[in-house]
Amino acid sequence: MSESSADAQAPSPGFESTLPVSGRTEALSPLVRRRICPNGGPFTASGTCSYIVGRGRVAVIDPGPADAGHVEGLLASLDGEEVAAIVVTHTHRDHSPGARLLQARTGAPIVGCGPHRAARQLAENELPILDASADREHRPDRELADGESLTGEGWTLTAVATPGHTMNHLAFALPEENVLFSGDHVMAWSTSIVAPPDGSMRAYMESLERLRERDETLYWPGHGGPVRDPRRFVRGLAAHRRQREAAIRARLAAGDRDIATIVGTVYQGLAPHLRGAAALSVFAHLEDLVERGLAVTDGPPLLDGTFRLA
Repeated sequence: MSESSADAQAPSPGFESTLPVSGRTEALSPLVRRRICPNGGPFTASGTCSYIVGRGRVAVIDPGPADAGHVEGLLASLDGEEVAAIVVTHTHRDHSPGARLLQARTGAPIVGCGPHRAARQLAENELPILDASADREHRPDRELADGESLTGEGWTLTAVATPGHTMNHLAFALPEENVLFSGDHVMAWSTSIVAPPDGSMRAYMESLERLRERDETLYWPGHGGPVRDPRRFVRGLAAHRRQREAAIRARLAAGDRDIATIVGTVYQGLAPHLRGAAALSVFAHLEDLVERGLAVTDGPPLLDGTFRLA
C-alpha cells in the first residue's frame, strides 16, 4: 500500500509511471513468476503482486486480498505444480487474506510474518484506523524471524526484517538470483504509506538504512514494476522522506499547529480522496519528531492533536 499521488509534491527518487498489467501470469526470471491481482487503485497501483518462486514445488508470496478469482488464477498458472509454502510479507488486507484461501485449496503452510500488531499502545480513537487496513485474522503456521530461511527445490527465501510500513513487515531475499521481494517497504511507482499507529516512521527509516547495506541487484515489490538499481533508489527514498520532514518542520516554524493545516499547505492541490493518506503521513513524521525531541505536543501524539517545534 502506497501514498500514491498524495506524495507527488515532494522531490521523488525517480518513480516509474508505467505499471504492469493485472490478471495474467508472467515469467520474470528462471525462478520467478508474477501474477497481479485486479485490485488496482490509488494505493495499490495496478494491483497486488503475487509471486511464484521455483518450479515443481513452489512458494507463493503474498496471495493478495480475499479474491477467489485471483487465487484460481494462481493455481491455474501452476499447471500441476505443488504449492509447498504460502509466504506473507505483512498483514494488510491487500496482501495476506488470500493466503487462507490458497491454503484451503492446497493445504500448504502459511509462512513469514507474524500476526498484525500496532507500532505502539493505541489511543482510544485509533482502533478504527488500525482496523481499516489490518488483517487481524492472520496466524501463520510458521513465523520467520530475521535471517531465517525457507528452502525448496533450487530456491531459498531468507527473511529480512523491514518494519515501518507495518511493524511485522518482512522482505525476502532470493540469493539464487540476488533479488529481494520487498513487499510494500520499497516500490518503484510510489512511496510506501507509513500510518500510525499501524506503522512507524522511525522504524521505516531504519529499515531503509538497513537495505542500503545489502547487495541485491533488483527488488520485486508488492505493487508495480521492479526496483532497479535498488541502492540508489533506496538512497533517494530516504532523501525524499527527509525533505518531507523538512517541509513539515518549516510549517511548524511558520505557525501551523494541526495536521489538517499542514496537509493543506504542504500538499497543495491534493485530490480530496487522498487527504486522509496525506494526514497519516504527516502524523507519522510528527510522531517521529516528538520522539526525537524536535517537536512537542500536549500529551501523546494524536491525529487530531496540536504540535509545535521544541
